Amino acid sequence: MANPIYTALPTTIFTVMSGLAREHDAINLGQGFPDEPGPEAIRRHAAEAVIHGDNQYPPMAGLPQLREAAARHYARFQGLDLDWKTEVTITSGATEALACAFLGLIEPGDEVIVFAPTYDSYAPMIRRAGGVPVIVRLEPPAWRFSRADLEAAFTSRTRLVVLNSPMNPTATVCLDEDLTLLAEFCVRHDVTAICDDVWEHVVFGGGSFRPLMTFPGMRERTVKIGSAGKMFALTGWKVGFLIAAPALTGALAKAHQFLTFTTAPNLQSAVAWGLENAAAWFAAMPVDLAASRDRLTAALRREGFVVLPSQGTYFLTVDLAASSVTEDDMAFCLRAVKEAGVAAIPISAFYEADPVTSIVRLCFAKRDETLDEGARRLATARDLSVAARP
Repeated sequence: MANPIYTALPTTIFTVMSGLAREHDAINLGQGFPDEPGPEAIRRHAAEAVIHGDNQYPPMAGLPQLREAAARHYARFQGLDLDWKTEVTITSGATEALACAFLGLIEPGDEVIVFAPTYDSYAPMIRRAGGVPVIVRLEPPAWRFSRADLEAAFTSRTRLVVLNSPMNPTATVCLDEDLTLLAEFCVRHDVTAICDDVWEHVVFGGGSFRPLMTFPGMRERTVKIGSAGKMFALTGWKVGFLIAAPALTGALAKAHQFLTFTTAPNLQSAVAWGLENAAAWFAAMPVDLAASRDRLTAALRREGFVVLPSQGTYFLTVDLAASSVTEDDMAFCLRAVKEAGVAAIPISAFYEADPVTSIVRLCFAKRDETLDEGARRLATARDLSVAARP
C-alpha cells in the first residue's frame, strides 16, 4: 500500500499550469523561473569544475569552501556571526533543507504553525514527519498575522513555526514589528522557527532583508534556509543552505545524511565562487527585477487590472474581483491558458481549506516582450470571462 499522505495529494499547481502552457503554446507567467540563463561567470566556473575538479563524493555537510563562503556571505549581508563548521550544512536545494528540518525536529503529534497561503510542500512534509499542521489564514491585501492569530495558534503542543519571507505566493515581506511579535511567541512557548528565506536577496525598494534569527531570543531557536538557485537566478541548481545553532544542526545533519547525503561538487564549487565574487550581481539583480515588476504592473494597469504591491520575490498578484472578473481564480487561470494563451497561478491552490479565490500570481522574471504580450493576453482572458457571464 502506498502512503496515503502522498497518494491523496493532487498534482502540484506548478506542474499543472506549466503542462497546460506547453500544451497550448502559451506564455508561461506561472512557474517562477527566469528567462535569462543566470550569471555566465558562475556557470563557467561550474563547467570548469566538472572537467578539472573532483567529481567524487564531497563531504556530507558540504564543501568546506562553500560553507565558509556562506558564513562570510551572511555576515556581510545580514550581520550573522556563523561558525561554518558547526552551523552551516549544504543541502540539495531548499526543499531538501525543509525536509531535513521537519524530519529532524518533529516528533509524532507535534503541532507546526504554517501561514496560508503557503508553499505547497510544507503541509504534506510536516504530516509525513508525524506533525500536525496548524494553519493561520492570511488575507489580502496586507497578508499579515495579528497577535490574536498567534494567540489562537500557539499551544502547549506547538513545536515549530514555519515562516516564509519574502513570501511566495503573496510577494510580501514580513515587517519588523510582525517579526518581533512572532519572536515573542516563539520565546514564550519555547518554539523553533523554520525560516524559508529563499527570496532573501530579492527585496525591492532599497530595503534590506532582516532574518528572524537576528531578533532577541531567536539565535538558538531558528533554522534558516537559503537557496543558491534563487540567489543567482539558477533555479535548476539545487544547492541550499541549512543554518542553525550547533544543538539543532546535529539533528538536521543526521536527517540530511539519509536524504541526499551530498550535492554535486561542481555546483558547490561554483556557488562558493559566486558568493565571494558576485557583489555586482547582488547589487544589480533586485534593481533589474524591480524594473520588470514595474513594467508588468504598468502594462496590467493599462489593461484595467488591479495589481497588489510586490515587495519581493519574482511575483506580483492581481485582484480579479477588483478587476471586474467574477470567475474564481482557478476558473480564470484555466480560461487564460487554454483560450488566451497565458499561464498564471491561482492563489487558492496555496490553501488547504477556506481559500482566498480572487487572486492570481504572475511571474515577472521574464523578457520585456514576454511581459507585454502576457499582459495583453490576460486582458483577452478577462474579456472572454466577461463575455461568458450568463
